[in-house]
Amino acid sequence: MTMRFGFVALAAFTLASCGGGSGAARDQIKIVGSSTVYPFTTKVAEQFVNKNPNLKAPVIESVGSGAGIQLFCAGVGPQHPDIANASRRMKPSEFDLCARNGVQGILEIQVGSDGVVLAEATNGPKLSLSDRDLYLALAANPRGRPNAARAWSDVNPALPNIPIQVLGPPSTSGTRDAFVELVMVPGCKEVDPQAEALEESDPDAFAARCQEIRSDQAYVDKGENDNLIVQGLSTNPNAIGIFGYSYLEENGSRLRGIPLDGITPTYETISNRTYPGARPLFIYVKKQHLRPVPGMQTFLAEYQSSWAPGGSLARIGMIAASAQERAKSARTIAQGIDLTKAELE
Repeated sequence: MTMRFGFVALAAFTLASCGGGSGAARDQIKIVGSSTVYPFTTKVAEQFVNKNPNLKAPVIESVGSGAGIQLFCAGVGPQHPDIANASRRMKPSEFDLCARNGVQGILEIQVGSDGVVLAEATNGPKLSLSDRDLYLALAANPRGRPNAARAWSDVNPALPNIPIQVLGPPSTSGTRDAFVELVMVPGCKEVDPQAEALEESDPDAFAARCQEIRSDQAYVDKGENDNLIVQGLSTNPNAIGIFGYSYLEENGSRLRGIPLDGITPTYETISNRTYPGARPLFIYVKKQHLRPVPGMQTFLAEYQSSWAPGGSLARIGMIAASAQERAKSARTIAQGIDLTKAELE
């Protein structure tokens, strides 16, 4: 489900010069991308409008990190977004797509940290899982063979004999990308002695073994609206869900965070990166749109003023980035420091 934020409808475009001669601008900021970053960017947008009533409310769409970056990188001009929310880092191939479509000058701004968490209803089976358990339960082809596991006890005799049913994000989601990178791949390398060699010699075979999630009812794609996962856990206490930490904190009275490799997801374990599912959150900004689109610099300044520990974003579940990471992001905004492909490789 696509979510939108905006106090008024998207306004008509107005002509204006753009840094690279790219054409037109809007009188309203347009943002697309991650469902995890969506509530934080929405909070900043609310503050932005309250403090700047002469500026129009940004239009924010939750379409997933991958889909959002694709839209962001499709070109320059009023029909293309100004900012992409992302719950994982831009890929080198996406940077190349931007370059091919004339997007020259991208600001990569880490706005905070988050955890890819596993959760169950408070009346659930009280699971505690490992990377190994999750890989064997959810990989399409664990150890190179089709996945035949049906119950958690099939992958680990110490786990209960209840059906594997995981409610999670779609393939366009940065949360799913992060789950694969932070949980599935380490689990694969732990149980499959061929995985390390395949990663170098045959990336396609490695992806099929280690990164592809099964497509049967053991893993249920719930779309980009993480609230649907929360609702699903409330009606099915034996299911587990995958989403960003803020959704767990927001629903703490009815959900329980599942320990991963013995570590429970909390603000502290994510902040100090001891929780295996900890990850950075980003926004990507198109420099060619900074001048033509009214309020862009003001919006970035509002984001910067909100991301500190104890700030407005922390109060709705964002994990503040380290002081060093916050300082780097502030320099990127102040100095307009371009992201390079080398940084992504």
